[in-house]
Amino acid sequence: MARPEKKLFLLDAMALIYRAHFAFSKAPRVTSTGLNTSAVFGFTNTLLEVLNKEKPTHLGVAFDTAAPTFRHINFPAYKAQREAQPEDITIAIPLVIRLLKAFNIPVLMLEGYEADDIIGTMAKHAARNDFEVFMMTPDKDYGQLVEEHVYLYKPAFMGNGVEVLGVPEILQKWEISEIGQVCDILGLQGDAVDNIPGIPGIGEKTAKKLIQEYGSVENLIANADKLKGKQKENVVNFAAQGILSKELATIDINVPLPFDEEDLLLSPPNREAIRALFEELEFKTFIRKVLGEEQTAAATPATAPKPANTNGQLGLFGGEAPATAAPTQTSLFGEEASQEETPALPKQTIHTTAHQYHIADTPELRRRLASFLALQSEFCFDTETDSLDTATAELVGLSFAYLATEAFYVPVPKGREQALEVLEDFRQVFENENITKIGQNIKFDWAVLRNYGFSLKGQLYDTMLAHYLLEPDARHNMDVLAEKYLNYSPVSIETLIGKKGKNQGTMRDVPLADIAEYAAEDADITLQLKQIFAPEIKAQELENLLFEVEMPLVKILGEMEAEGVRVDTAVLAELSTQLGAEVAEIETKIYGLAGETFNIASPLQLGKILFEKLQLDPKAKKTKTGQYATGEEVLSKLAHQHEIVDMILDYREMQKLKSTYIDALPTLIAPHDGRIHTSYNQAVAATGRLSSTNPNLQNIPIRTAKGREIRKAFVPRNEQFQILSADYSQIELRIMASFSGDETMKQAFAEGKDIHRITAAKIYKVTPEEVDSDMRRKAKTANFGIIYGISAFGLAERLNIPRREAAELIEAYFGEFPAVKRYMDGVINTAREQGYVTTQLGRRRYLPDINSRNQTLRGYAERNAINAPIQGTAADMIKLAMIRVQNWLQTQPLQTRMVLQVHDELVFDAYTPEIELITPQIISLMADALPLAVPVEVSVGTGINWLEAH
Repeated sequence: MARPEKKLFLLDAMALIYRAHFAFSKAPRVTSTGLNTSAVFGFTNTLLEVLNKEKPTHLGVAFDTAAPTFRHINFPAYKAQREAQPEDITIAIPLVIRLLKAFNIPVLMLEGYEADDIIGTMAKHAARNDFEVFMMTPDKDYGQLVEEHVYLYKPAFMGNGVEVLGVPEILQKWEISEIGQVCDILGLQGDAVDNIPGIPGIGEKTAKKLIQEYGSVENLIANADKLKGKQKENVVNFAAQGILSKELATIDINVPLPFDEEDLLLSPPNREAIRALFEELEFKTFIRKVLGEEQTAAATPATAPKPANTNGQLGLFGGEAPATAAPTQTSLFGEEASQEETPALPKQTIHTTAHQYHIADTPELRRRLASFLALQSEFCFDTETDSLDTATAELVGLSFAYLATEAFYVPVPKGREQALEVLEDFRQVFENENITKIGQNIKFDWAVLRNYGFSLKGQLYDTMLAHYLLEPDARHNMDVLAEKYLNYSPVSIETLIGKKGKNQGTMRDVPLADIAEYAAEDADITLQLKQIFAPEIKAQELENLLFEVEMPLVKILGEMEAEGVRVDTAVLAELSTQLGAEVAEIETKIYGLAGETFNIASPLQLGKILFEKLQLDPKAKKTKTGQYATGEEVLSKLAHQHEIVDMILDYREMQKLKSTYIDALPTLIAPHDGRIHTSYNQAVAATGRLSSTNPNLQNIPIRTAKGREIRKAFVPRNEQFQILSADYSQIELRIMASFSGDETMKQAFAEGKDIHRITAAKIYKVTPEEVDSDMRRKAKTANFGIIYGISAFGLAERLNIPRREAAELIEAYFGEFPAVKRYMDGVINTAREQGYVTTQLGRRRYLPDINSRNQTLRGYAERNAINAPIQGTAADMIKLAMIRVQNWLQTQPLQTRMVLQVHDELVFDAYTPEIELITPQIISLMADALPLAVPVEVSVGTGINWLEAH
């Protein structure tokens, strides 16, 4: 094994903590105070074995965070079926963090990414820097990361020894010809643990066989006509699901964390910190092993009686409850141990708390309830439905609460006429503008009522959005909030209708008494959460942001989702046919260059053509399965040797574009109106940006000409309408100019000059007329990179220039734009002092790592400190623009509708005779939505499709 002098171990913390916890499940280790230390003990033992036996020179430990990742955004059901984290593990996590800090071992974690993404990224960087890298985890999915000098290190467990897997072992274990096919197999078979669906009917054995034959998920889908029976039917019908599953299973190796050798270098541990922690945990053996000392205290046997808990417990219905023991991100990286490292108090449940939940199932009881609600200044309500699809969901019941600990459930019959009769009793309170309506994810409830002809008037208050403003990086679903703020575990929906899957029931099937308790509890909890959040929103001066931006946007997003946008399936079919023809043409050329026909999708056949017949690489190695590696990384290195290689890469790109987007979009068209109804997520991106799912509009490719063609399929409702696109121009640069006050930037925008040309002229010391295209390209990259706090390393990679040249470019930039540098330094200093930064409207982004001793984490926090105010202000601006534009449209007798929001762009289904009227109004409303110190420019275009309009 080469390069032993630099040996890096990367540990998957949560996988090892879980494994240790369950290893001691039958005989847990418990201290004399009743603390279960099994997980910490097992993790410590594993760590010491690595340090003593493997003797790494460098080491890092990666953790997951509570923040949603791109996988949750693209597929909300990701990991949805996982059981709640055991309380003993929740308690163990901060103790493991203390352990690592005592050993001076860096903790690697980043919001929006899982531990495997971080490990994958670090491993790739390390391998390029002459390291031997060992990824320590029991998770088989890491096999996709294995390459030369990067190994999967599966720790010993239950009598099995350590297993170190390199490329040959992974290829043999998975029965594949190249490492990347691990993702294809995972995509086809799915993963029940992470709730990745895969393609029905395909298990591990079948998945391996299909990938051996077709090489990839994309090629399998492209060749589905060669399959037979039910398998063919499933591959065709669930093609998009298979592509999505592969994406979910693929580890991201481009996490924005810089690789720092010095930070990962092992250094002497803090003996005093280790002694204090081991004495607290009563780790007698480890004190001797690590410190060579004795300890007097002994651990309590697991069978010994535990001391009774005499602490008073405030329940859900008895006022303010103690804080949850779940560790927060701040506690993970805080310099001092937090109080959350003590055992948590037992969670309260519906069975342990006093409450009064009533059923109003007669006209008299409903009217009495409505009369009481009419007297309130605010009430909380929730809807129960038979589906989560707002377009088709039918009401099963309503729940109401206006006093803590008391709530009411109103069953709603199945027939629409009978349902309307029940709902009519509550029309006056729903439409009373003087009563505030409280809900959790109230956009869903608004949409359900809208389908029955009801509107919610008056102020709305969404506890999900309130918490999103208070803790933008946290999770915001009701169960999590109840546990965190009320120390209460709500009834799980799975106890009523079963786990997700084809056998799951609906709320219509649940007995009245059970659904009444469940629904009333939801309303009651949400009301209590509002009572906790409201004073915090006021104290943090977030009321304007909540009531003037987020809450008004709820109805607007609901209207846009209901409106949808028309997608021309004929255009998609034509694009599919066109791409299919281009693929066929490339196939013919490939066959001509190869001198024979063969299955391009087959790695076995392709390898023989490239390496045996064409002799492109005499040193190409065969795997144990007798096949050559033909992945993108291998082919890219051979592209200069023969034109067939570029054609094969083009072939694969077009196949992916066709299967992932062009052929997948029609499956998202709603059958009831022939339109696509994306779902907008208001509480996902910590920056304040909106995101969307089904489809993810932000991911529609626009960088390549073929990718942009997909926008041609987004069309107006009929020939009397056009697509109108209104897009902010260089908005983040304009915000930087406004925030920094840089006179050169402000003048360039004020005079309508090309900011990138002006920037190039300044940093290269030439006149604007002398700036060539390469200078402008580099200046443009620098302009946008600076907003994200780009480093010389990052700029060098983007521009493909030496790092020294990149550093000189950045230095010249700051020399010409000193106010920008002062702004960046100032906002970082502010973040260090107060722990957060704000947008122009006061939206906060907390940066718990801004003062971290860990250079990697601190660097990332500093970049967020620079970018979050700018990106967040851009988010606030377009949200205000949406509110202003929609409010104006609704006051006019117009047929034009706002249908999409993507990045800094609003898209309208515009009635052609109205375009002349609405265009200047839209420009004005958007440009003036949030005043800056520089002019805001809005570009507008129209066309018969989105591509033409943009």
